[in-house]
Amino acid sequence: MSLYTDWFLASRPWSFTMTAISVGVGAAVGAIDGPFSWPLFLATLAGAVCMHASANLFNDYFDVKYGVDTAEAATAKYRPHPLVQGAISPRQVFVAAASLLGLGAAVGVALALHAGWTVIWIGLAGALAAVGYTAPPLKYKYLALGEVSVFLMWGPLMVEGAYVVQRGHASLQALLVSVPFGILVALVLLANNIRDINHDRGRGVKTLANVLGGRSSLVLYAGLMVAAFCCIPLFVLTETLPVWGFVTFLSLPVAVGLLRLMATEVPEDADARTAKLDTAFGVLLLASLVIQRFFG
Repeated sequence: MSLYTDWFLASRPWSFTMTAISVGVGAAVGAIDGPFSWPLFLATLAGAVCMHASANLFNDYFDVKYGVDTAEAATAKYRPHPLVQGAISPRQVFVAAASLLGLGAAVGVALALHAGWTVIWIGLAGALAAVGYTAPPLKYKYLALGEVSVFLMWGPLMVEGAYVVQRGHASLQALLVSVPFGILVALVLLANNIRDINHDRGRGVKTLANVLGGRSSLVLYAGLMVAAFCCIPLFVLTETLPVWGFVTFLSLPVAVGLLRLMATEVPEDADARTAKLDTAFGVLLLASLVIQRFFG
């Protein structure tokens, strides 16, 4: 592979759909409440993607450093992992991660000049979460807190942040709407950790899955998935979401198929399969808000 391809794959670009959906949902709720700015939306998306790519690179850097990601790990078997494969050096990954973090922070400061200090606080929380995920002294991914952080980052923080950029203030509606999608993004990590229970235990890594055990983790996985879908009728009834929100149930067959598969055997690409569900659900959620914006 070329150097450019290695770097492209190292950033895990397929995961950026989660960020695009979170930013899109927040901006769409903002567009329902007032005028929509494409330049502000694109700047928000660019800054969020920089932060996300930085988090991915820092994660790989420290996972390799601590011996969590190896050639034998399931993660390195089903997806390209240029750092494990030796295509790029650890130092290069660290510098790239820090540079992307700085670029994302610069975009955040520029947006804060328009929308106010709330953007700064949200950005600081996101930056701390991105770096502290696997970096010392926090390393909270190894303390069974990864799922909580992922929920907060791709749920309330990112959705609310995109709303604030459009409107200049926070929104309870944006906060609530962020919950089901944030849950499903957190399930991507939970699926990953369920698959890697034995691998992580062997390296002294404490995740929610290996604290609970395989069976209880699968029950939690199913329960949270059900909770995400149950949010939709509740939000429609309380007018937090428009009636168009029910289109998210078009992704229900994907959820049912995934639950059946996970109950039978946890596949090596359990996280990627879960990501397909949250992408389908998230796109439909975003579509419901766009329809409301244009057709009421």
